[in-house]
Amino acid sequence: MAEFLFSLLHVDGWPEFWWVIVGLGGQLLFTARFLVQWLASEKARRSVIPMAFWYFSIGGGIILFAYAVYRKDPVFILGQSMGLVIYMRNLWLIHAERRNG
Repeated sequence: MAEFLFSLLHVDGWPEFWWVIVGLGGQLLFTARFLVQWLASEKARRSVIPMAFWYFSIGGGIILFAYAVYRKDPVFILGQSMGLVIYMRNLWLIHAERRNG
């Protein structure tokens, strides 16, 4: 069974297998943000970006960033780190607006 899993995921052992599972979990969180945004927009009948979108973005981004660091992938590391800054800044602006509004 382990050989089949390792072959399927192109990994050489259990540590790498678990990192792939972590990466897939991060990707699922990241993908969930689109579903949340789509459902919120359908419900409102207009384009909406709910708070959950930004939290899923940060959660998925952090996990994918950790996975990219483990894989030593500079392109993936740069892409996720820039996204994390943008997601956190958007949450900061939303919370600041609510405090002042």
